[in-house]
Amino acid sequence: MPSIGIMTAPMQVGYHDVLRVWQEADAIPEIEHAWLFDHLMPIGGDPDGPAYEGWTLLSALAAQTRRLRLGLLVTSNRFRPPAMLAKIATTVDIVSGGRLDFGIGAGSRPGHPLARREYEAHGLPFHDFAHSVERLSEACTAIRRLWTENEPFDFDGAHVRLTGAFGSPKPVQRPHPPILIGGRSSATLRVVAEHADLWNIPGGDIDGVVRRSALLDRYCAEIGRDPASITRSIHLPVSYDRPQATREAIAESVAAGFEHVVLGLPAPYPAGVARWVVDELVTTPA
Repeated sequence: MPSIGIMTAPMQVGYHDVLRVWQEADAIPEIEHAWLFDHLMPIGGDPDGPAYEGWTLLSALAAQTRRLRLGLLVTSNRFRPPAMLAKIATTVDIVSGGRLDFGIGAGSRPGHPLARREYEAHGLPFHDFAHSVERLSEACTAIRRLWTENEPFDFDGAHVRLTGAFGSPKPVQRPHPPILIGGRSSATLRVVAEHADLWNIPGGDIDGVVRRSALLDRYCAEIGRDPASITRSIHLPVSYDRPQATREAIAESVAAGFEHVVLGLPAPYPAGVARWVVDELVTTPA
């Protein structure tokens, strides 16, 4: 059986709407994980509508759930300095009692206008994609060291520079929370091969997804890593009106080797939506 989770994008919704769904899911064992995204402004619907900061909301939800694994799908490495992000993630891992899956990615591509505007609106620099992927690799290295090393260290990368870096306290999970990297570009997949425990990709084009997975296998082989050591994760949008289509997408993804499935729930969330997910999408055959 695949590992099934839900994704509630924290935009165009209220805090208590998201909390309700997560607490419903927390009581249903078939749902194993829950996710938010990391955008500072909406990327769909009313551009002036509400959007919550992902890590702050994740910490609040971590404190009010008991079982679900949880994370951001995925953190934009452009938003926060890596050492600060390591500290934030450690705090959430402790608040959750060791349930964090650390999702991270290079950040939105320059061609996505609704994602691009949030950088300008918040005074955040937006470098080209090559820069952001190089910085992602350095960030993963620095974050892992902050989580695991017992002495202060200096880090002198091309994009990340730390002096006397030290993480205390450490995360609950040892040696560190699982690292999930999201993305589909060849450059990102090389970072996945080096650093990730899980790799996530958006669904919708299963043939393209399978080709990307095969490319990841190749990159793992090039550096001497067992490709099977990276769990394949896929994000699939849910249709409340067409559950059969979602069931078929789940079955297709699992058959292609994606054993970690994240079901994106559109807002507004119907009453009892977590139970609906299990009854209509998980236990009903495709």
